[in-house]
Amino acid sequence: MKTNKTKPVARDRRTGRVAAGVGSVAAAVALLATAAQAPALAQGATDPTDAASDVFAHVDYGDCPTDLPAGVDRTKWRCEVTVGYSHFKLGGITVPDMKPITLTHAEGPLPDGTSGQVFGTLRADATPVPGGLLGRTADPAGRNPLLGLAIQPEYGGYADFLGTGTDKGALDLKFRLVSPLLGERCTVGTDAPVALHLRKDGPSTWLSKNPPLVRFSAYDRTLTVPAATGCGPLTHLVNHRFSLPAKSGESGITYTAYYTFKTYDQLPAA
Repeated sequence: MKTNKTKPVARDRRTGRVAAGVGSVAAAVALLATAAQAPALAQGATDPTDAASDVFAHVDYGDCPTDLPAGVDRTKWRCEVTVGYSHFKLGGITVPDMKPITLTHAEGPLPDGTSGQVFGTLRADATPVPGGLLGRTADPAGRNPLLGLAIQPEYGGYADFLGTGTDKGALDLKFRLVSPLLGERCTVGTDAPVALHLRKDGPSTWLSKNPPLVRFSAYDRTLTVPAATGCGPLTHLVNHRFSLPAKSGESGITYTAYYTFKTYDQLPAA
């Protein structure tokens, strides 16, 4: 699922200023896998092994934003792509094996010496929800496809990848609920996005220098999740199924991020 191709330079929601700080690729926000499920690489490897093929299979520099701020040095701006597999808990639903989510954005120094960023895309396929629409232990979709349920993350309209210290950035998400019985407008977070405020969990690790591949883990255990909307006559059932709305601390995400990058002088001219 591809969201808007490009977004303006990220701005602080309180001040309206361009988000600034020490730019760090490790600050790239991604919804990614737990370490046990993520591809493994030997530290310092020159070339990615077959174990990393899934990461690079989702990298597409064609998603790099082209509307960089005026006057920036393309040799110092990087298009960064982050891929991974998340463990999510949304209210009363746990989805331990989310399908890969790919985030693409650009960041680098602005002419005034501060750091800037431009959002590109968020891509993700829908992941089946265990128990389907009714929450039964047995797979209901196997017997009746109408009772299947899947969840698909989408960009919620705000991202700030210039986190500092243990704060690794912020990302707003919404989740599309996919089921033959719910129509196309059933979502969680359209009116009030699910706001991730990510904290780093351990040091970053360089897995490869050529091409660059870096891994870091992060988490947010304080998510607030609003009620689902747009689900028609089944809205109440969906909210009961997910135990929504959910207060802070009743939902969360843990993941390990894998990211790679190219400077803009390594990309085709726009």
